[in-house]
Amino acid sequence: MKKQLLTIVALATIALNVHAQQDTSKTKTKIKKDTVARSLPSPLPSPPFPTSDWDGAPLVGVDATAPNYPLTKLLGLTKSRVKIYGWADVGGNISSSKHSNAPTSYDLIPNSVALDQLGLKIDMQPNTIQTDHISFGFLSTTIFGTDYRYTTGKGYFSSQLLSHNNKYGVDPAEIYGLIYFPKVADGLLLKVGRFISPADIEAQWATDNYLYSHSLMFTVDPYTFTGVQATFKLGSYWQIEAAVHAGNDMAPWSNSAQINGLLMARWVSHNNNNSLYGGINSLGNGNYTNQHDNLQMVVMTWGHKFNETFHMMTEAYYMWQYHALTGGTVINGPAQPFLTGVGPGMLIPGTENAVGLVNYFQMLVNPKNYFSLRNDFLNDPQAGRTGYATLYSSHTLGFVHYFNNYIRIRPEIRYETAYANGVTPYDNGTKKDQYTAAMDLIVRF
Repeated sequence: MKKQLLTIVALATIALNVHAQQDTSKTKTKIKKDTVARSLPSPLPSPPFPTSDWDGAPLVGVDATAPNYPLTKLLGLTKSRVKIYGWADVGGNISSSKHSNAPTSYDLIPNSVALDQLGLKIDMQPNTIQTDHISFGFLSTTIFGTDYRYTTGKGYFSSQLLSHNNKYGVDPAEIYGLIYFPKVADGLLLKVGRFISPADIEAQWATDNYLYSHSLMFTVDPYTFTGVQATFKLGSYWQIEAAVHAGNDMAPWSNSAQINGLLMARWVSHNNNNSLYGGINSLGNGNYTNQHDNLQMVVMTWGHKFNETFHMMTEAYYMWQYHALTGGTVINGPAQPFLTGVGPGMLIPGTENAVGLVNYFQMLVNPKNYFSLRNDFLNDPQAGRTGYATLYSSHTLGFVHYFNNYIRIRPEIRYETAYANGVTPYDNGTKKDQYTAAMDLIVRF
């Protein structure tokens, strides 16, 4: 494994430090405008956990302004609503595979060290706490690194992957404007542009995940959408999200784009120890078009807090599309050792579907440390998602340590396997299972 010397500095998951408020239909509490949140208290401490609220869904009625990280301070923006900040994530692994860890994602290249993500955010959040005037905002997130392979959307500099199969690339994964309307329901937040698919426990950015590697089910589901999304706040316990978008991981101007709808709901219990978040993440005609997936997806996530030490997150989904090719979206670039399966796969007549299930179980050790155990299952019966028709499972134990609010490491050990007889999806189709020991370093700036 080559030694790499990198100078890196700090990023932030936006900690939603929320103050309690009873449902206004039962108790009318006088609050100071612009300073008090209109949602339940945060159930989880962040740090050390990557988010303080269930499922990471954007909340209307809380202060989502990013903290003043070092780059923000350097640029003299501490008193500005505009924040500029970022992160670097460098990771390495020791693997039983020699050439490729796929279908494992984010630590794709075995027995090596890589720059996974170098991210930069330019962010101005609208004020959704106040209820008397319209407020505006925006967010831009651009990454460079090996992880661009997963967020790439057709039409957004996508030739780096789809035509050239480059190891490193750049992706403007989030570019959207925000408008907050306080008089619609208990607040309406409108998002217009390219945004992260709202489903999933896991997130695209290293700073927002419990562990370094990702579940197999996350690897093959939608990453970004481009369109219009409306989030409605309905009291302290409910939010509804409705959207129209151009399909998973493609720009509206690409030759694969199709109209899809989204309808998701978020509910939290009165004691805030349980949350349900799910619904239709994408629904349209479901036709695989011009060598690109058009994934249809229904999904549900359950968050449960046992006590101050233990909590868990569980997610299940069903995805489908029609007339797809094995392996999904086609990469036509030259074969690389870490991905030899380029070019179109075989036609899958009729419906291609997949089922995913994952559970994250966390133990808080102290404000700087936690353990996370992840068990993950993916059934890919027609080989539409991974190129191999099999049921998979992966099992990962990780530990996360914060040196300070800006720097953390995430070591983990992982075992994964395929269950179908004679199917060998690992190490470019030569192995049935895989062992890895991996760790990354995240530095926020």
